[in-house]
Amino acid sequence: MAHHNSASPPNALENFGSHDWALSITGRFGLMPRMKRRQARIRRETNETKIEVELTIDGKGKSSIKTGIPFFDHMLTLFAKHGVVDLKLRCRGDLEVDAHHTVEDCGIALGQAFLEALGDKKGLRRYGTGFDPANPFEDAARRPSSTTKLPANRGSAARAASGVAEAYVPMDECLARCVIDFSGRPYLVWRGLDDLAHKQISAAEKKQDMSSAFRFGLAREFFRGFANEARCNLHLELLYGDEPHHVVEALFKAFAKAVDIACQRDLRIVGQLPTTKGKL
Repeated sequence: MAHHNSASPPNALENFGSHDWALSITGRFGLMPRMKRRQARIRRETNETKIEVELTIDGKGKSSIKTGIPFFDHMLTLFAKHGVVDLKLRCRGDLEVDAHHTVEDCGIALGQAFLEALGDKKGLRRYGTGFDPANPFEDAARRPSSTTKLPANRGSAARAASGVAEAYVPMDECLARCVIDFSGRPYLVWRGLDDLAHKQISAAEKKQDMSSAFRFGLAREFFRGFANEARCNLHLELLYGDEPHHVVEALFKAFAKAVDIACQRDLRIVGQLPTTKGKL
């Protein structure tokens, strides 16, 4: 009768969601040294804004945000939560002029923080979109298909291990899509909001709520700043929807989930760059 090694975890898939296993187990159950936590601190000062950012990519979704724009604080808070990063951001901007400099420069500083924290990008998934990687805890002959369903009590980390992920996010009547590639090449594609991006806001709308005053064009400047400094391809699209708060929130949540997926470590290529060029 075969005996199992008592030192091995009884069910590695169930333990995949724990922090230690997520950082230290390989696809063949061999242990390796704990990986360095990916962190960055950025300070950026101009005549228009003063910004400090502390980022931990391998975080738990904790955040402390103060930009002087409450609605924007809400967007960055939910980005950290759904991107599962720890983020502290402080900005003092020239809000007496308008919100443009503050929003754009926060995107720039956050992009710089991601570029620094990702380092050499070895072992990085790199792409943030729908994916179906092989389950690292099963032999090739027993890998689940894309239609395999996991028990409901397996956490989100376990579902991610089997490739159940997609960077589409609904928000009531809205549906947003985000795809990202930390390729080293900055490029922003912004679709589905051409009629909304520079919409003139009436006095009544400004008094309605902060999401109406937060123009969709401001969101675009944030994402453009991020893409340029993180050196990533960033494709954002509003598939449908029109309520201002829902539109912006759906975009930020889709962005968060795409970043979460792209920044995960792929245990099949530990120590390898996810490119044929030899450099990202």
